[in-house]
Amino acid sequence: MPSMEWIWLAALVLFAILEASTSALVSVWFIGGSLVAMLAALLGLPVWLQVVLFFVVSAALLLLLRPIARKYMKARTVPTNVSSNLGKTAVVTAAIDNLRGEGAVKIGGVEWTARSADDTPIEKDAVVRVTKIEGVKVFVELVKEEVK
Repeated sequence: MPSMEWIWLAALVLFAILEASTSALVSVWFIGGSLVAMLAALLGLPVWLQVVLFFVVSAALLLLLRPIARKYMKARTVPTNVSSNLGKTAVVTAAIDNLRGEGAVKIGGVEWTARSADDTPIEKDAVVRVTKIEGVKVFVELVKEEVK
């Protein structure tokens, strides 16, 4: 049977390969735990203590470093100006019919595929307001005429 130092070294290498093959931090905590357990084995400490040290160090690294790692590894979202179109008024350039999957509006000189927010058909040249954006589609509602 191989001595425990070699087993912990094999675990360390396995966790390092696993970590290197992913783009997220998934096993770096266990690398530290394996390293401490391997050092304990080299010092001749009992196997039960090596296993306890592995779990305690791995858990401690997970609890202490994960929040910091998440902060720096968090996907950076690039804000776009698409959300600035919410609430804007637009002119219908092609009649909107959700059932047929047809419709377009022009917002600030840019034509968008459009759907009715409440599934009612909207005629061409009507004035609408953007209520929601999903991908390259805008959802619109007919602008009600104000009574004077």
